Amino acid sequence: MGKRFKKKEEPKLSKSKRIILSVVIILAVGIGLFFFLREVFSGRLIVRDYIFQIGKFQLRWYSICIASGILVAYVLARRRLSMYPIKPEDLDEGLFWGIVAGILGARIYYVIFNWNYYSKYPSEIYKIWHGGLAIHGGIFGALLMIFIYSKIKGYFKFVHATDLFTSVLPLAQAIGRWGNFFNYEAYGRPTTLPWKMYVPPERRMPGFDIDRFFHPTFLYESLWDITIFVFLYFFVEKRKREYGETTALYLILYSLGRFWIESLRLDSLMAGHFRAAQVVSIILIFIGAAWYAYIIGKTGKRGN
Repeated sequence: MGKRFKKKEEPKLSKSKRIILSVVIILAVGIGLFFFLREVFSGRLIVRDYIFQIGKFQLRWYSICIASGILVAYVLARRRLSMYPIKPEDLDEGLFWGIVAGILGARIYYVIFNWNYYSKYPSEIYKIWHGGLAIHGGIFGALLMIFIYSKIKGYFKFVHATDLFTSVLPLAQAIGRWGNFFNYEAYGRPTTLPWKMYVPPERRMPGFDIDRFFHPTFLYESLWDITIFVFLYFFVEKRKREYGETTALYLILYSLGRFWIESLRLDSLMAGHFRAAQVVSIILIFIGAAWYAYIIGKTGKRGN
């Protein structure tokens, strides 16, 4: 009889080596990104909003950033799924419906707060490729879908899915914000700070034709979202005592950052005389704080 040869297993990297390799990669990417942004922010390099074009079709950076954010968040959610009573196939199906609901919610929210325009041009309402998606609407749409989906499935709770969702959502948002960078949008008021961002004349908001440099608010939010992700995914998720903590803390932390960043932006959606995102942020801060206080109070009584 011939000998059976076992497939030789390739040696795996130790945990310390994986950490070192990760740190090296992050540093390399960070350094490269720093020099790239320095050229763009100074105006010496002008980026375009698409990767390539075939006829009228353009593969836009915005779409790639949004899709990349969703993909990365999905992979991380799958890795953390063992902590939740949710089947992998239901996560996959839920992701599909979540994307659909998120896009619809983001568009409906944007149209509502720009109704003066869309009431005059109703044929533009469905043309999302012309721009016009709002992250708050996308979050509300996704949360509504999660609520309905959890009721349909029945074996897991709403807070199970929202904790899993909000533990990875900030990273998806951080990546997605770079679509605004390539579009030269979602920037703030003029500034002379060292990290000021150059905006080409054709991309400047009305009334700011003379100004050349602006707050890179897309970058502020991206960095804030990464901070929230690290805190929720690597700290809160491993130490929480009750489902719902991650969701409540996400509502508080994201809204605090968004409230401040929105005060700098020039393209805010308005609710009367107020910035819509700031009004929504205040509401979400109160909801998140009340929710978190309830959870802490409940776990405290249980501990006694």
